[in-house]
Formats: sequence, C-alpha cells, structure tokens
Amino acid sequence: MFSVLRRRLADADFWERHENPASGWSRVPTGPLLLYAVYARNWRLLGATAAFVALNPVLFPEPGPEADASWMTRGVRGERLWVQGADAGRAGLLNAVNVPVFLWAVYAAVRRRPAQTAVFTALTMALKLAFVDRMAKLYDREAGRETPAAER
Repeated sequence: MFSVLRRRLADADFWERHENPASGWSRVPTGPLLLYAVYARNWRLLGATAAFVALNPVLFPEPGPEADASWMTRGVRGERLWVQGADAGRAGLLNAVNVPVFLWAVYAAVRRRPAQTAVFTALTMALKLAFVDRMAKLYDREAGRETPAAER
C-alpha cells in the first residue's frame, strides 16, 4: 500500500509548485493551528486549516531558478527524492518518531492539557523541521552540491 502511495506522490505534478518556498513555509504553522483548533474546539478553524493543508501544494506558482538556494525548497526537493526511493539515512526515523509525538499532542489537546499540548506541539515542530533539514541535505548530496556552510 505504501509503495503505491509513494509512486503516486512521486509522479504527481504538485511537487513543482510545492517546491516554492512560500508553500513550505506557509505549511509550518499548520500543525500548531490544527492542534489549537482541537484544543479550542474551533471546528471552523480545524476545517479551514485542513483544507489549506490539502490545497497548499498547488496554491503557489512554480519557483524560479533562484529558489534552489532556499533551504525549504531544497527540503521539498529532497523529500521528493526520498519518496522516489533515495536513501535518506535516518530521516525516516524522524517521521516515525513524529507520529506518536503528534498523536500525543492531539490527545493532550482533546483532554485540554495546555502544558502537554504545548510541549508535544513544540516537539512535533522540532522533529518536522529536523526532517526538512535532512531532506535538504539529501537533495544537496544527490544534486552533487555542497550544503551551504551556514546550514551544516
């Protein structure tokens, strides 16, 4: 099942538009927004955020050639390579760990435990950004380019 999904994602046209750094950066706050919506029982915000997450990869134009310098663009391009089967080392572990951490954040939000919701939301964000960083490094490696010194 996952191999079929990976193949479909690898072939999808949305990758080009999703490589726009505005696409990636605008998705960053969606995790906390989803969790806040659950915590606050704000179903409109939850629905609007979920719709934005679904539509986000096609909302932005394809990036120009200068986008290759963007960390977020390189992260999305690396994720595309990873979905196509490139070896990303332990990056998959970051995603695997993020699942139960995110689920605990959802549980804490449902139970209205503000400290736990905040802590697990922050952990989820840290794991996600670490994953994007690994994907940017994967892209740099596969593209035969050196990771910028500021990002090492």
